[in-house]
Amino acid sequence: MLKIGRERPKSDAPMKSKFAFAALFLLALAAALTVLDRLGWVSISPSVRAAARWLAISALVGYAVLKRSLTTSILVGMLVGAEVGHDWPAVAINLRVLSQIFLRLIKTIVAPLLFATLVVGIAGHADLKKVGRMGIKALIYFEIVTTIALFIGLAAINLSKAGVGIRLPPVRGDQLPGAKQTATDVILHVFPENIAKSIAEGQLLQIVVFSIIFGIALALINEQKRQPMLRLAESLAETMFKFTNIVMLFAPIGVGAAIAYTVGHMGLGILVNLFQLLATLYVALIAFLVLVLVPVALVFRIPIRKFVRAIAEPVSIAFATTSSEAALPRAMEAMEGFGVPRQIVAFVMPTGYSFNLDGTALYLSLAAIFVAQAAGISMSLGQQLLMVLTLMLTSKGVAGVPRAALVILLGTVASFNLPVEPVFIILGIDELMDMGRTSMNVIGNCLATAVIARTEGELRADASEPVGALAK
Repeated sequence: MLKIGRERPKSDAPMKSKFAFAALFLLALAAALTVLDRLGWVSISPSVRAAARWLAISALVGYAVLKRSLTTSILVGMLVGAEVGHDWPAVAINLRVLSQIFLRLIKTIVAPLLFATLVVGIAGHADLKKVGRMGIKALIYFEIVTTIALFIGLAAINLSKAGVGIRLPPVRGDQLPGAKQTATDVILHVFPENIAKSIAEGQLLQIVVFSIIFGIALALINEQKRQPMLRLAESLAETMFKFTNIVMLFAPIGVGAAIAYTVGHMGLGILVNLFQLLATLYVALIAFLVLVLVPVALVFRIPIRKFVRAIAEPVSIAFATTSSEAALPRAMEAMEGFGVPRQIVAFVMPTGYSFNLDGTALYLSLAAIFVAQAAGISMSLGQQLLMVLTLMLTSKGVAGVPRAALVILLGTVASFNLPVEPVFIILGIDELMDMGRTSMNVIGNCLATAVIARTEGELRADASEPVGALAK
């Protein structure tokens, strides 16, 4: 989890507890006053109820300042924005410029981040030529499983229709292109004629195609000439993640302004759709686990109970930190202890972190269609499949760090001329969604490692080595 600034001393803990207690008490008081007034048991003026809500929010702001956590700040910013939109809708409408600033900053990240991560993911594993058969099997497995995840996310959101009923304020350009495109036009549109033009227009598929071909070309040249460009791409990727962290410091203000603007136009009913979206994601993740990963484990004769015991710790780390990368060292140790040879763990696991993010793929397809539903735009099956194709490629450039999926999601909806306001709404519960999808990323990569070892005939079924052998 990203922290703003340095950690406060532990002596701040009693003060944080006091602010948290005060906030909960005042929130309960505000809720009680509202319920009593609605039931007609007592008559309480709107100004008194508003004062109680603002006192509670003030206590939450104090708690967020002391805690100095980005997630807490975003949630509090969302509450402040909702209250401003409810109490002063005319003011809230004018705050939209702040959310637009945040959006513009995020959009600048998309192209360089995709280029750098895809190039590193392809050229950085030039040893694919050496391991040959294992590399091909791993990539085919990654592509099949993540594609299934995308379609499960697509089916889940079409069934739940979590975004239906939201009425966004009219914004110019929030419609899909009206011109009918032939199959030839669609195919040609995938391939760039000018990469600078593709970046300027936010054409994600074209950027991805260019990056993939560039990465393959880089992998084919000799080591002496490949390494400088590879180091440049690695440095660019790291820089863009730091850039993302800096931009995310503005997230509480940007999200708060977006929520204020939306609630000012639509009222507080939007929160119901958010909880419906959250439930849809977790049901879809469970369905993916039960319908895809468990059958895969059974088909490849992976001992499920032992596998669950092995991955319990890295999955819990991923769930708590919302970062697949944070769980990577422990996951590698666990899989070697499970019985996967070290050379397979060292190859499949890092490759999977670039190409096999099952939870993120599912989330992206689900969230993208939610945006269309929230905008009241009916996407045909063909348009949805094209969006899935786009996400199938762009999701391969998502690193396992918090907030990276937001960048890909914003870039995808923008390339399909969908409104961005619903993305800001999603960000309010992104931490809760990130916990589930990140845990699924780790489960999927651990299983992939075991599957590849089994296909190579090297999975030790009686693996008796202690978990953590890799550290020795």
